Amino acid sequence: MGEPARQLDMIDVTPAFTRADAMAMQERFEGVSAQEMLFELLVGELRGRIAAVSSFGAESAVLLHMVAQVDVDVPVVFTNTQKMFGETLAYRDELAEKLGFTDLRVFRPDPRLLAIKDKTGLRWSYDPDGCCDLRKVEPLRRALAPFDAWISGRKGFQSGTRTALPRFEEDEGRLKINPLADWDKAKLDAYFAEHELPRHPLEAQGYLSIGCAPCTTKVAPGEDPRAGRWRSFDKVECGIHAPTDYDPMI
Repeated sequence: MGEPARQLDMIDVTPAFTRADAMAMQERFEGVSAQEMLFELLVGELRGRIAAVSSFGAESAVLLHMVAQVDVDVPVVFTNTQKMFGETLAYRDELAEKLGFTDLRVFRPDPRLLAIKDKTGLRWSYDPDGCCDLRKVEPLRRALAPFDAWISGRKGFQSGTRTALPRFEEDEGRLKINPLADWDKAKLDAYFAEHELPRHPLEAQGYLSIGCAPCTTKVAPGEDPRAGRWRSFDKVECGIHAPTDYDPMI
């Protein structure tokens, strides 16, 4: 008598979230405050499935404080490109301790890839897209592997490419949440003051958007907050975020 046919192993490749799901979330939370929205999602359907991703930059404390007010055990992901300002690393540690986060996850570039693709450490100077892919995008992809959703600190006012930023996006099968998409600088400043949050030490020196040290410069009065990023290059995003094409009518 023959052996029964072996059951085939099936791998579920269905995305956790689709563009339609993101648009439904956008409609569901229309008019709901960022704080209320985060509370409902973090203690509800996304509990254990979501991480907060932070650059610990000039405005990061606001969103991180909101998350900590709900659940300090939410994983916080930081990609250390190994080109960061020392001030950013110190601020990261200060803020994470002050807010009480219990699960700060630091991801770095793959050293094997660095040895192959950026042996001199100067790729940023002639191929910033390739450098970002190597030092930011690839580490973040590894960091987000266990999660179905992630929280981003982007805001619509930061640059012309972000003006149509929605609160919810689909990103590689995950739900990307931008709770502060419709916040402006005045609202952020008021939140900093109300909750006595520490500022990034470089902000007072004119660095309004802070990334890697070689590709970050001071911002002149009247410029977009992100004008100091990749100055002299035709580049506006690091690759983690693409310029949004959101259309609420689609």
